[in-house]
Amino acid sequence: MTTGAAAAPATHAKRRHDPQMRGFASDNYAGAHPEILAALALANGGHQPAYGADDYTGHLQQVMRSHFGPYAHAFPVFNGTGANVVALQALTDRWGAVISADSAHIHVDECGAPEYVGGLKLLTVPTEDGKLTPELIDREAYGWDDEHRAMPQVVSITQNTELGTLYTVEEIRAICEHAHERGMKVHLDGARIANAAAALDVPMRAFTHAAGVDIVSFGGTKNGMLFGEAVVVLDPDLTRAMKHLRKLSMQLASKMRFISVQLEALLARDLWLRNARHANTMAQRLAAGVRAVEGVRILYPVQANAVFARLPREVSERLQKRYRFYFWDEAAGDVRWMCAFDTTEEDVDGFVAALREEMTARR
Repeated sequence: MTTGAAAAPATHAKRRHDPQMRGFASDNYAGAHPEILAALALANGGHQPAYGADDYTGHLQQVMRSHFGPYAHAFPVFNGTGANVVALQALTDRWGAVISADSAHIHVDECGAPEYVGGLKLLTVPTEDGKLTPELIDREAYGWDDEHRAMPQVVSITQNTELGTLYTVEEIRAICEHAHERGMKVHLDGARIANAAAALDVPMRAFTHAAGVDIVSFGGTKNGMLFGEAVVVLDPDLTRAMKHLRKLSMQLASKMRFISVQLEALLARDLWLRNARHANTMAQRLAAGVRAVEGVRILYPVQANAVFARLPREVSERLQKRYRFYFWDEAAGDVRWMCAFDTTEEDVDGFVAALREEMTARR
């Protein structure tokens, strides 16, 4: 049944937060970019086929190939954990194992989902900076014929890493060549892939398809989307099973057009890059301000949109009453400060001033 144009719908919802309030806890705390919201409204009219048979998901494939190469096939999903679990299942047998850094999100922050939902064994390796190397991979890359040991079949890397550091294109290529020589596939967790590409000043395909990566978890939520991510398959041999794995893992959206149109809005032009560059720039501004505060030490190179620091715990606890952020290592007193696409220079400068005040009060 077709109806005429309706008046703007009334709402009884009330704003329950201060829209001017920003913190440094996570880029997930940011709202949706206005261009994303406009795209959602554009896709909202009328009826479209469900479960990915809509026009927006169909067109998304062309957009993704412009960024990830001619064989790329995107499978939109609800969230990053879902993307990782679906992608890793596509690369493994029932007895397969995944080698990752011990700081990787799949190991630390996904509540055992790769193990419980995917049935995977994670073989983790300690790293100094969150980055794997061929030598570190070889600590767990053995025993393929040993029926008593889960078989290493995948190397999973994160770009940029959980510690805010970056792999170079050459480093990822070396990992892919090393893994492939041993019969393993390579998964790239790209929750903040846009920040990595912006920082390296290269296209995303340079450190994915061109470097030999087999499958990517593409992150959009941290870069301005309202919700949704995608599994981007770069090895066409993996495509056939993906739709079944996505459904099996409860990641098949019925109204998929509302994820796909956000991905298109992010990627069709340069919104992804503008948002990422801005967040990275704000992190550099934050790092510069923090370095000038006596008694605060930055722990890792600031290469994307994260700043990790060590300062007295009591200072952090007082500062958290003024700005939201997380402890990274409770015992050591390490903290993480994240910048987002909507972080402003005033936000950063105000935070640095508050940090300086709390450090001065301690003395």
